[in-house]
Amino acid sequence: MTSRMFATALLFCASFGAAPAMACGPDTDCTIGDRFYRIALPDGADAAQPVGAIVFAHGYRGTARGTMRNMNLRRMVSDMGLALIAVKSAGPDWNIPGVPSNVDSTGTEEMAYFDAVIADATDRFAIDPDRIMMSGFSAGGMVTWELACHRPDLFAGFAPVAGTFWQGPPETCETPASVVHIHGTQDSTVPLAGRRIAQTKQGDVMQVLDMYQSHGAFAPQSTANAGDLSCARQSNPQGDILEFCTFEGGHSFRRSFLSYAWDRMVAAGQV
Repeated sequence: MTSRMFATALLFCASFGAAPAMACGPDTDCTIGDRFYRIALPDGADAAQPVGAIVFAHGYRGTARGTMRNMNLRRMVSDMGLALIAVKSAGPDWNIPGVPSNVDSTGTEEMAYFDAVIADATDRFAIDPDRIMMSGFSAGGMVTWELACHRPDLFAGFAPVAGTFWQGPPETCETPASVVHIHGTQDSTVPLAGRRIAQTKQGDVMQVLDMYQSHGAFAPQSTANAGDLSCARQSNPQGDILEFCTFEGGHSFRRSFLSYAWDRMVAAGQV
């Protein structure tokens, strides 16, 4: 985490009168200001040995509690030797640019929230800050893309599932990062081409990928099949990866998506 991000995280907590660190976990909120997250450490974790983590952002009207109640997901992440960090939006949706509930949002509050989550989690628990992957489904995939663009150094990699930017790709992003995007070819909730909702529109996934390919100087590398995923793989001279995986299906999430993305980050030397 950069000094700017750490200072932002401290300001976020101070602004809302953050409570002192207290015991928290998968069934108890880890409070930061007026927000919180939940965390499940891997079974048998040694407090003296830092572990990697997957941060997962829920979809529209989702909750951190709901993420933690997915015991199959928790078991898989634990078996991978990783912590699962479940984040929670302040309202029913993530407050990011173009979101229907706040089209004019800058996303500043959400970026500060994630700065604070990572600062707090790595302070309270034995979490390796260099081995954290950000992921999310649907609206959670949208905030994952925002973080890849505006907080690329906060995470080792990003795995958005069935979510993209609202209103198309932004004009600029910060330093390129590693991204594995996964999407169903028959998704009608967040179609690959996007759709209009109220006064805004979901972005076109291919336009987003084209923007990011150009932004990060990614070049086509190979194609691969992994189970029912068909993936186009790219990399850049810095060792970052950009991967686009599709499956025959609709708006759905499977825990294996996270293990696949993590394995790809490992193979690329990102985590």
